[in-house]
Amino acid sequence: MATPAGRASRGKDGRKSVPRSSHGAWVPSADRPDPIGTLERQAAGRVPELLPIRYGRMAVSPFAFLRGAAAVMAGDLAARPHTGLTVQLCGDAHLMNFGTYASPERALLFDLNDFDETLPGPFEWDVERLAASAAVAALENSHSAGAARRAAVAAARSYRLAMRTLADAGELAVWYARIDTTDVLPLVRPENRRLVEAQFARARRRTSLQALRKLTKVVNGERRIISDPPLLEPVGTLGRNTIRKIFTDYRSSLPEDRRQLLDAFRVVDVATKVVGVGSVGTRCFVVLLTGRDANDPLFLQIKEAGRSVLEEWLTPSAYDHHGHRVVAGQLLLQSASDIFLGWVTDLHGRHYYWRQLRDMKGSIDLESMTPVMLRNYVRVCATALAHAHARSGDRIAIASYLGSSDVFDRSIGEFAVRYAEQNARDHSALTSAIASGAVVATSGV
Repeated sequence: MATPAGRASRGKDGRKSVPRSSHGAWVPSADRPDPIGTLERQAAGRVPELLPIRYGRMAVSPFAFLRGAAAVMAGDLAARPHTGLTVQLCGDAHLMNFGTYASPERALLFDLNDFDETLPGPFEWDVERLAASAAVAALENSHSAGAARRAAVAAARSYRLAMRTLADAGELAVWYARIDTTDVLPLVRPENRRLVEAQFARARRRTSLQALRKLTKVVNGERRIISDPPLLEPVGTLGRNTIRKIFTDYRSSLPEDRRQLLDAFRVVDVATKVVGVGSVGTRCFVVLLTGRDANDPLFLQIKEAGRSVLEEWLTPSAYDHHGHRVVAGQLLLQSASDIFLGWVTDLHGRHYYWRQLRDMKGSIDLESMTPVMLRNYVRVCATALAHAHARSGDRIAIASYLGSSDVFDRSIGEFAVRYAEQNARDHSALTSAIASGAVVATSGV
C-alpha cells in the first residue's frame, strides 16, 4: 500500500495532465450530440405511455431539465480531460438528490439520496454537476449572475476543505463521518432556522404510517392502495401474485437479520408509481406490507435499474445486475443506509432494487432560498459529497490535487455558470421540440 506521502504526490502530479484551472473551460464540441436525441435514446425500453410526463416535467424550468438530463451532462463531462482520481460517483449529484432520511438508529441524517447512475469515475464529475446545479438553481430564483457564481464556488470550496480535513483523518473516522441534521442547524442564520426546523420536522413525519393514511383506503375489510392514474395505479391480483413470486429472490439479497425481520410482514397490495423527473418512464412499484396487524405497515418501493448513463463513457459496471450496482453504490456512498435495500430480477429479466418508500425522507425547498441560504445549503451538500468520495476513493490524493489555494474553486465556479448557460439552451431546445410537435409532452402531471 502506498504511503500517505506517495498518495499525496500522485494527487499533485495529476495537476500536470489536468491543471486545476482547466476545469473552468466549457466550450461545446462541434460534434456535441443533440441533447434531445440523447434523451430519446435513453428513453428506449421505458414505458412509452409515461414518456410525455417525463418531458413535461423536464420542460417546466431549466433546473427541471438539468434534473432529467444526467445523460446529456455525462456526455459533456466525458468530452473533457479528467483527473483519473477515481471514486464511487453518485453520477447525478444535483442539489435535489441530497436530503434527509432515517438511519437504522432513527437519527435524521443528511446525505446523498439517489444512486441510479452510480459508477466508479473521476471525482470532479460529481463536483461539477453539483456546482452546475447550484448555478442553475440560483438563476432560477432570480439571483444575480454573481450570486450564481458564488454558489458554485461555495460548492467547490466546501468540497475541497472537507476533503482536506478527511485526508488527515484515520480510516474509521472517515467511514463513520456523517452529517446529522442537528449539525446542520447551527449553520443556518437565526432568521431562517424556524423554516429549516419545520422542514426537518416534516421529514420526521414521512413514515410508513403517514403513507398508510395518505395512500390507502379500506376495501372489503382489506387495505388497498388508492388509484390516482397515471401517477399511482394498483396492479390487481395478477400484479400482487407476480410480486409475491419474486419476493423470495429479493429476500435472499438481504443480510440474514433483515430477512428475519422481513419475514414478519406479508404483502397486501401493489401499485405502479411515477416518481421523480429523470426516472419517469422506468418501471416503479410500491408495495404495502403489514406486520403485527393492519396498523403496522411497511411500504417498500421497487424501482427498475438500467444501465448507468456513465457506462457509455467509463469502465462498465463490475456488477452484472444493475439493481445490485445501485445498492452496492448506495451502501458505499452513504454514511448509513436503508435496512431493506436489496435487488431482484423480475419474470421478464428486468433488474430492480428495493428500498423503503418513506423513511423520514425529505428535501429542502430550493425555490424559497435567498442567495445566502442557497450558499449555506450548497456547502452542506458539498461536504456530504466529500464524505461519500472519501469513503470510496483516495482522499489523500484528491486533497493533494485540490490543494490549499482557491484555484479549483474559482475554476469550478466559472464552469458552472458557463454550463448553466448551456443547460438553458438545451432546455429551450426541448421546449421548442415540444412546441413543434417533435416531442410529445404532458404538462401538470
